[in-house]
Amino acid sequence: MKVSELAKAAGVTAETVRHYTRQGLLTPQRDPDNGYQLFGARDLERLRFIQRARTLGFSLKEIADILAQADQGDSPCPLVRDLLAARLPQIHARIRELQALADRMEHAMRDWAQLPDGTPDGHSICRLIEHTPTEGICPTAPANGGCHAGRKA
Repeated sequence: MKVSELAKAAGVTAETVRHYTRQGLLTPQRDPDNGYQLFGARDLERLRFIQRARTLGFSLKEIADILAQADQGDSPCPLVRDLLAARLPQIHARIRELQALADRMEHAMRDWAQLPDGTPDGHSICRLIEHTPTEGICPTAPANGGCHAGRKA
């Protein structure tokens, strides 16, 4: 199969196949006549495995480690269990942070529902945000790591 054929068979884009190939997760053969990358049934299986692993939150590095163990004839299942066991508490903490953010946003929307819009006047940018209480709000934005682990959201 060519790149586009493999992509279609797996339900991904050709760029996804190329990316995984550049990362070394897929190892196609080269057509000696034209140099095209040729993929086989094993590559389709690996691509489907990669997609399943991605839906479980595994990074490409972790997937590469899992595939490397399997390629060496070792069971990667203990590694997979360990990776998920380590990640799950982090995911639960992130969910709590996101729920706290959603609660703050809903509260702000209720508070702002009847407030008039203001025009920036050199002293104020947006009075809705400026009049939002800061107590209970994480000083660090979620994109920058969220609240400290010990802090209750």
